[in-house]
Amino acid sequence: MRKINFKIKNVKLAFVILIIISFALLLLYYHFVLSTSLAKSNFANQMIEISDKNENSIFTVQKILLYSSANAIDHSENQSLKDMSISQYTDLSIYLDNSQSSSELTDENTVKELYIDNIIMTSKIDKGTKLLNYKNPLDFGKYQELEQPFNNRIDFKIINTNQENENNNYDEPTFYTDCSNPITLGYLNQDILTNYSVSDDSNLVSFNGKVLKEANINLEDINYTLNFTIHIVNNLNQNFSYNMKLDVDLNDDNGGIYNGYIYKGKSTSGNEYQFFREIL
Repeated sequence: MRKINFKIKNVKLAFVILIIISFALLLLYYHFVLSTSLAKSNFANQMIEISDKNENSIFTVQKILLYSSANAIDHSENQSLKDMSISQYTDLSIYLDNSQSSSELTDENTVKELYIDNIIMTSKIDKGTKLLNYKNPLDFGKYQELEQPFNNRIDFKIINTNQENENNNYDEPTFYTDCSNPITLGYLNQDILTNYSVSDDSNLVSFNGKVLKEANINLEDINYTLNFTIHIVNNLNQNFSYNMKLDVDLNDDNGGIYNGYIYKGKSTSGNEYQFFREIL
């Protein structure tokens, strides 16, 4: 066999090329092997940290109460019931529990900041104009027009003392630092039906949920789903969040809202109703 000898004419150039190739191989190894392994390890460590911090829940959703009805606004001259708009509304009371980690009030289980965002409202058929905003608890169960929250976010004023409580205006979003009052919200689907006219032989209209039946509005069309996120910052400046999803069914075996109104409580047992401690 013939022996072949290689002779490198420029040793310095060959050494530089070898360094470049080695560096490129190291980059490829880091990108495809080492970085993936490190990312998996970091992710696993972060999940362990999140799990540890959420082992004992600080805030949970204790219960949810919903009152649903409807209303008709007469826009006709002389209140002749010939030009009405029909709206459906639901008032919500969301009660929070902060006593699972401690029966005493501490900086950990008291609220420094509370707000709601990521508000999304969907129904089977896109009828009317849907709104969700804070509602004064003294007006719970009463029809009330609502405004769209600024930037689709509801910020609550936190009440810390009895003096603040006595001087507060509860027309503005309000929540107690000790979680002793519910988060009260109003949902309004405005103008589901417009230009509604009562027939001459009837000349009567119900100003509650019965009007939906009188106007032949199908409840399946206006049943809806509410999605929003409740954010809490406690007095240790720790951040918590809960992604609320509510499927609101306006019907039941007895006729539901067609009878005038419907009042329901939603069970909130289970880990899925715990606020999630955020790792920032």
